[in-house]
Amino acid sequence: MPQYQYKGRLKNGMRKEGNISGKSKKHAIQKLREQGIASASLDEVQPTFFNQEIYIGNPVKLQDFVLFLRQFATLLKSGVSIVDSTNILAKQTESKALSGALENIEEELLSGRPFSEAASEQKKIFPPIFVNMVRAGEASGALDESLDQLALQFEKQHETKQKVKSALAYPIIVSIVAVAVVIFLLTSVVPMFASMLSDLGGQLPFITLFVLQASEIISTLWWLIILLILLIVAAIWIIRQKPDTKYYLDYFLLKLPIFGTLLQKAAIARMSRTLSSLFKSSVPILQSLQIVERVIDNEVISRTLRKSRDALEGGQRLTEPMRDNWVFPPLVVQMISIGEETGSLDEMLGKVADFYEKEVEYATDRLKSLIEPLLIVILAAVVGVIVISIIVPMFQIYSEI
Repeated sequence: MPQYQYKGRLKNGMRKEGNISGKSKKHAIQKLREQGIASASLDEVQPTFFNQEIYIGNPVKLQDFVLFLRQFATLLKSGVSIVDSTNILAKQTESKALSGALENIEEELLSGRPFSEAASEQKKIFPPIFVNMVRAGEASGALDESLDQLALQFEKQHETKQKVKSALAYPIIVSIVAVAVVIFLLTSVVPMFASMLSDLGGQLPFITLFVLQASEIISTLWWLIILLILLIVAAIWIIRQKPDTKYYLDYFLLKLPIFGTLLQKAAIARMSRTLSSLFKSSVPILQSLQIVERVIDNEVISRTLRKSRDALEGGQRLTEPMRDNWVFPPLVVQMISIGEETGSLDEMLGKVADFYEKEVEYATDRLKSLIEPLLIVILAAVVGVIVISIIVPMFQIYSEI
């Protein structure tokens, strides 16, 4: 949205100047009037790196987006027009990015464009599933129901994602703390005792020599370790940018012991919930599959869904490619197959999503209870080796005195 620099006066006569965003000069002047500012001058500011809005990741928090969906559905059910609802939500939402997008959409609505068409131009704010479900709701006259279904979809998706993150975050945080403790001991504590032991003299045992060598390597080559970590992170980011390389990364992650099963269940839950929501909103099945291919964020499942879409176009069953792929358990294939036969595919996919969302919850709880003692044992073993490497030669030296 264009930025404008203004100079004006408040109602009490005080001067005020600053920047304001607006789709046009007329829109910016109207916004200033709503704030009680009479503009004396208004000049458009050319976008630069310093004054344009830069978002890292999703510009709208998921909780803000879900709240927007719930409020939008409530306003429409209460008989408020879609234009007035958009105007109210643009002023009410705490998300600056969402507010700006809704202001743009309001202008498009006033010019006669449908909400879904205007939202499709705000790709950073509104994902494809939102645009298509709103379009289906507009066509069926049940936009409020589509918005409620979208809110449920995003809430479930957020809950599943948070459970997986919490399960993975705990071992990562503990591992980082453990590595930091070990590095501190090797770079600060061990060298101090090493100089003391060398002054006392005597033959050092192998475990002490090993720890001293590790301490020396870390103290002199710490920059190489940091560089290696940065290169690994950069390599993973580059691999994720291309579908061909991302497929092998996702395949590797899904095959990991313990964690792979958790990621697989979370991906299946997300796929099933998204497809169920799209089918309930009467989005065509081929279009629904195409949307899920883009939003599932797992290339192994995306390729199988692409094959399923091709199979449907060729007159075959949706589940044929799924039966031949290890990533889909027999339960999922069987439930989807029953849904195809009975014409209740949305209900069956909803049941699959419910089942795997609970499985993710149980799996994360089990994983935490398993990893916590394991990490404590590993950390105790590493620190124990360092402590023993210091204590053993000291006892040997003192025993010789």
